[in-house]
Amino acid sequence: MNGFDIVMVIAVILFARLGMRLVSRYIKMKQENKEDKKDKL
Repeated sequence: MNGFDIVMVIAVILFARLGMRLVSRYIKMKQENKEDKKDKL
């Protein structure tokens, strides 16, 4: 593995972690919005 391969592996891992964080935050926001709508009814 040359330096470019190592940099690419690190970049992929960081983007995967960021994507997981965004997806989990999006799901949490959707669940909170459903609870807010139930409270208003």
